[in-house]
Amino acid sequence: MTRKKGLGGRVRRGARLAGTGIRGAGGIAGAKARSLTGREEDLEAFHLEMATRLADVLGEMKGAAMKVGQLLSFVDLDLPPEIRTVYHEALAKLQDDAPTFDPEAIEQVIREEYGAGPEAIFATWSREPLASASIGQVHAATLDDGREVVVKVQYPGVAEAVRADLANAEAFAPLARLVSPNQEVGPLIDELRDRVNDELDYQREAQYQRAFAQRYAGHPFIHVPEIVGDLCRARVLVSERVHGERFETFARGATPAQKQEVGEIVFRYAFGSIGRFRLFNGDPHPGNYLIEGVGPEGARRVAFLDYGSVKMFTRERYASMRAVDDAVADDDRERFLEAMRESGFLPPTVRVDEERLFAWFKLYTQPVLAEQFEFTPEFAAEVLRSTTDPRNEYYDVLRKLNLPPDYLLLNRIQWGLNSVLARLGAKNDWAAIRDEYVHDAPPATALGELDRAWWIGRDPEVDPPA
Repeated sequence: MTRKKGLGGRVRRGARLAGTGIRGAGGIAGAKARSLTGREEDLEAFHLEMATRLADVLGEMKGAAMKVGQLLSFVDLDLPPEIRTVYHEALAKLQDDAPTFDPEAIEQVIREEYGAGPEAIFATWSREPLASASIGQVHAATLDDGREVVVKVQYPGVAEAVRADLANAEAFAPLARLVSPNQEVGPLIDELRDRVNDELDYQREAQYQRAFAQRYAGHPFIHVPEIVGDLCRARVLVSERVHGERFETFARGATPAQKQEVGEIVFRYAFGSIGRFRLFNGDPHPGNYLIEGVGPEGARRVAFLDYGSVKMFTRERYASMRAVDDAVADDDRERFLEAMRESGFLPPTVRVDEERLFAWFKLYTQPVLAEQFEFTPEFAAEVLRSTTDPRNEYYDVLRKLNLPPDYLLLNRIQWGLNSVLARLGAKNDWAAIRDEYVHDAPPATALGELDRAWWIGRDPEVDPPA
């Protein structure tokens, strides 16, 4: 893996990414033109070159730019399946195997945070990282009591680089209003800054991870690693080490039944966290899942990692979310429009094509409306296309809406979770499973039975306050 000494200047970072984008846009146009002459191999060769270049540039840039690369590595883009696969495979290394920093630079961060090097803090320390991501990289270590831990160390200079990128975020306000004329840009930028600052503060992330770990303590198939709180610092996070199979490796070798089981667990984690605890982990990418062995209750366990992008919703905001979803589920358009205005999605003076707006929300929530639904790359790409492609039938309706800041992270479900579940071909009665969490419905599956038994016996004192 490439060793990096530090992060480049903001101007140089932006220039590299812009240059790659300009070459890519021109190249795509040329490649498409060549494909019309019957030279399809030219189009695929171009995309392979472009994807490889993006992986190199985004991996070296770290920070927010690399986050984009991680997202592109698994979301189902509006491209032919064979081209989509080219991008997935080339960018997949950004999930947990990106270019790493020089060990001395990482160890200097530890010395600055603790006042001593890693050999004085840990019983053993591995200089070779286990994984490398957008904000920091992870090293294996052991404590004096013999516990195995992972130590996430923030890249030197990444906080300054990302905050500098965000400092001029208001410059994008005119573009945002052009894309979505009724969007209240200021609150959205404030929310973005708050979430990014959360992600840069590892002590805050430790608090979020501890909140999830407490709520899922003793769960039969959801595992949140424990935090070693007394060792966490602003740029260093220490937690229990989990041994398991990476998601991509699991997805390539698992049986259909195993994929269905893990797909249901991922879905239950996402919707159960919101429905029961009003907590949402907004980074659903495959690098954050480790597939463990079968537990004592007979179910496979999945460990969920990385709690830098977390949101806790107030009871009022959660109620407004439920009002919108319940109206769609009940096929009640009038109640849906009223809930949309009350939640802030639909500004009071704005008039839209109500039928098309309602139809889009039915598309968006289709997995939990049908009795049986299979997540596919085509569905994930269709949802993405409906919100980003000006040629799409819903685009001119959606651009009239306002996205309340609280929903900024939730939007990652439509791009991230849909694509993760599509990789597994996950099929189930998702509406019945969701209703276990939002309406206290009876268990819909065998995993639901295990979850309900755990829920009845758990300590309720860690639930969110009123």
